[in-house]
Amino acid sequence: MADRIKLGMVGGGNDAFIGGVHRIASRIDDRFELVAGALSSTPEKSQASGAALGLPRIYDDYKQMAQREARRKDGIDAVSIVTPNHVHYAAAREFLKRGIHVICDKPLTSTLADAKKLVKAAEDSEALFILTHNYTGYPMVRQARQIVANGDIGTIRVVQVEYPQDWLTVEQDFKQAEWRTDPARSGAGGSTGDIGTHAFNLACFVTGLEVDSLAADLEAFVPGRQVDDNGHVMLRFNGGAKGMLWCSQVAPGNENALRIRVYGDKGGLEWAQEDPNYLWHTPFGEPKRLITRNGAGAGDAAGRVSRIPPGHPEGYLEGFANIYTEAATAIAAVKAGEAVPEDVMYPTIHDGLKGVQFVSACVKSSARNAAWVKLDH
Repeated sequence: MADRIKLGMVGGGNDAFIGGVHRIASRIDDRFELVAGALSSTPEKSQASGAALGLPRIYDDYKQMAQREARRKDGIDAVSIVTPNHVHYAAAREFLKRGIHVICDKPLTSTLADAKKLVKAAEDSEALFILTHNYTGYPMVRQARQIVANGDIGTIRVVQVEYPQDWLTVEQDFKQAEWRTDPARSGAGGSTGDIGTHAFNLACFVTGLEVDSLAADLEAFVPGRQVDDNGHVMLRFNGGAKGMLWCSQVAPGNENALRIRVYGDKGGLEWAQEDPNYLWHTPFGEPKRLITRNGAGAGDAAGRVSRIPPGHPEGYLEGFANIYTEAATAIAAVKAGEAVPEDVMYPTIHDGLKGVQFVSACVKSSARNAAWVKLDH
């Protein structure tokens, strides 16, 4: 086993859900060691959270952490940024300019201006930037991408992707709801930024296509809510394919119902996140085929990110772990002065920029009564 990557974390304190997810994901394949953190917005909370985790080095804020870790001979190799969206840009910039690799939660930033500045900062740095669109780490999503790339469903015509939830159907007053519905912290997009970006990224990842333009109808159904909680988006892809994207956090009966359907002139694919170990492939004119994770018909792309035999569920945490393990392989290669292996696959800062462009275009289109808006690639 190669030396573990020394990891720091910004955000993700005691009362933060996503921090625990990232810590679990980083440990599943034993490729990282968490050694430092600035885990909260106040020094007191940061110190308390770090002490609870038993971290060797605890900092009051991310600037202090970036400065001191960069000066240490045993300083961190990479940092995980798991804060609310509005902190991503400033925190990531501090580590990038010191050559520390960044693993950042999505969306990339809360504004398009910050996203463009962060891309420039990443391009000026020798450090890698990994964005944790964790659904791209699911084995059967990798399988779907491979089937499309092999030409098995032909020329893509229709892409349908949706991500409905119900947890914001009524006004909520706990921390996760508070910052996600505050445009100053979440950005201008509500459901579009929080889960619409996942759906958008999944559609592009599986198909290999880029969205040329979109028309969006966004709504805040809960009275007084300042960001959208439901969005219907029509998509035009480069090459002529058409798509529909629905994201909603006010759809009772839905928990995390991310689903994608892709149809070409030779067949179709269907995958659902809540049943993640199964992928339906239907060659035109033939019976539907069920491909199971690590089962008959599953290919190399899925197999290399599967850990256990078929029939044993793998999902959310393992998908996150796959992104972390791919990141560890890439970081280790860079540390050794070697090229990143060709089969390593993770969302990049440019995928993050596209996600923020998607949100910006949705907000702009909806304000213009669902007018078509081109994405600025």
